Amino acid sequence: MTGDDLSDYEYISDELSDIDDRFFRILVLNTSEGLLTIDKQSQILFANPAIEDILGYTPSELVGSSKLEIIPERLRPVHERQLAKYIDTGEQNINWDGMELPALHKDGHEVPVSISLREHEYEGTRLFTGVFQDISDRKEKENRLQEQNERLTEFASLLSHDLQNPVNIAQGYTTDLMTDLDRTELDEVMDALTRIQELHDDMLTLIKQENQAHCRERVSLADVATESWRWVNTENATLTITDDVRPVLADETQFKSLLENLFNNAVEHGGPNTTVEVGWLASDTGFYVEDDGVGIPEDERDSIFDHGYTTHRDGTGLGLSIVERVASAHDWEIELGENNDGARFEFHIE
Repeated sequence: MTGDDLSDYEYISDELSDIDDRFFRILVLNTSEGLLTIDKQSQILFANPAIEDILGYTPSELVGSSKLEIIPERLRPVHERQLAKYIDTGEQNINWDGMELPALHKDGHEVPVSISLREHEYEGTRLFTGVFQDISDRKEKENRLQEQNERLTEFASLLSHDLQNPVNIAQGYTTDLMTDLDRTELDEVMDALTRIQELHDDMLTLIKQENQAHCRERVSLADVATESWRWVNTENATLTITDDVRPVLADETQFKSLLENLFNNAVEHGGPNTTVEVGWLASDTGFYVEDDGVGIPEDERDSIFDHGYTTHRDGTGLGLSIVERVASAHDWEIELGENNDGARFEFHIE
């Protein structure tokens, strides 16, 4: 490379560097996320325009001031201690990605924000830049959901109280009758009442346990499927369990609920002569439940797990929603598999 070539190369490099700098400035000034840069004394050295949408301050109002001004007073000592400790030791006590904290708006109210922080050096000075996202909408939705869950739990408790008495009365009278009459049919009645009691208790537990499967143990898929089938109005329907099924790590109560709802769904939609098969996936990642019924229309496959979804005249629309909830509580992935004759639900558990 000649001297002229080198000179041209340096000129082009400088031009590209200027373009990169301009592009970066445009990007920072136009992003919807707030940006703040502070030094190790928490003095604000830079703020982009988007910070005004989040905190109400213009960049010029923030630059030169202390970051403590946008931190609620009760949290300022914590911030000062953590920053001083990091400056001295380099130890990070918390994850700097997506920290959810309240920030102080110019008008005095607190704004829930997500902050991702990075350290960098500029002209020999240690700096810290935070990316701010306003998460007010998400927090509001979470609070509403929490309130709904609390109301649901309260309703479940009231329902529990109201159901308990008539079930106890029915069980008491049935027990008395069993001493005087033919036990065969009354045994069936007692089994049904016991099952109502179990379902009542189990659903109450399911509501109160905050979507987590707490009591996981290794259970026989074949045994649980067989037991679940007993509580389905199967008429002439048939259950087939393949020989290759394996034990599953699951909360047995919830697992029964999942299978019962799938079995009921298959028989309700497929008719009295439906055949349901439970087997192990060829991928060796879990199990499947399939039937030879009418299947699921292509344009409805994305909505079948929604609350209220049903194509059956007498359906509640809760069955597949419960299936999805139980699978989610176990961290299982559900897929609608390919089945030419009916519906196929695949559960990837490993």
